[in-house]
Amino acid sequence: MGKTDPKSDTHPDTDIAAFLSHLEGDRGASPNTLRNYTQALREFYDWYQSQRSKEPHWATLQPYDFRAWLRDLGSRGLSRSAIHLRFSALRTFYKHLIRLSRAEKSPLKGIVLPKPEKRLPKFLTVQQMIDLLEAPLAEFKKRQISDREKNQITDPAPYFRDVAILETIYSCGMRVSELCQLRADDIDWSQKVVRVLGKGNKERLIPIGEPALDAINAYWDSLPTPPQGASPAFLANQKNQRAIYPRLIQLRLKTYLESAGLDPAITPHKLRHSYATHMLDAGANLRSVQELLGHAHLVTTQIYTHITPERLKSAYDKAHPRA
Repeated sequence: MGKTDPKSDTHPDTDIAAFLSHLEGDRGASPNTLRNYTQALREFYDWYQSQRSKEPHWATLQPYDFRAWLRDLGSRGLSRSAIHLRFSALRTFYKHLIRLSRAEKSPLKGIVLPKPEKRLPKFLTVQQMIDLLEAPLAEFKKRQISDREKNQITDPAPYFRDVAILETIYSCGMRVSELCQLRADDIDWSQKVVRVLGKGNKERLIPIGEPALDAINAYWDSLPTPPQGASPAFLANQKNQRAIYPRLIQLRLKTYLESAGLDPAITPHKLRHSYATHMLDAGANLRSVQELLGHAHLVTTQIYTHITPERLKSAYDKAHPRA
């Protein structure tokens, strides 16, 4: 929805400023949620000022104000999902105002939004995922040969780290933001589980596979000092012990996708889609996958129940008497 940094300034509207502070401090909203809600509220605030030549008084706004904004969003060619995101922010904002007795009711009630587009989540096949997991060490070997010719030494740690990151995301299905927050002591090596802090500061335990644990171990062994205790599990910079951040993961992933002959536009979140799809294809229960992904509602997980050729063939083999 834009690149607004919610911390860059305080909104002049005291209700918006208080709500954003509540989201960040009390509800532990993710940076993405905070950024999107900030942008949505600012957009409506600026639009209302330009149309009505005054600031919005939230308690007295009427449904026709928001229907007019809905028409304006539609005329600008925004996608249905983008429109839904903006109205979701406003609905949450009004719930907050009602709790604080700053408004008696929400003027958004009864407003009909365009139905969201039904888009299947993009994912990698199992073989494509394997090719991707092998890409960092393949790149490391290429770099070694190139640097040897220049009498240079290639640091293996970033490549071992990237293998570990990809293995962990695929093994656990965690969000990239969750992986970036991961600490060394969040990994229980004996029980083979990872403690993850998800949206709304909700904690959950996720099983982690042996290949991912082996990759983390190899990465830590490549470091001068392996992470311990509350130290970040994955480092962006070894010198200052800075934790890995989403943008760096995205850039590194793009390199490996290209080297593996895959679509470089695939995002780290698509690896989470791949995890969920492969789990369901293998017969995992939908509610179990919901718990593993940290979804609050089952309907969110249901987007992964799209029919894949593998699932279709499996259903045929199990059900047809002459399969």
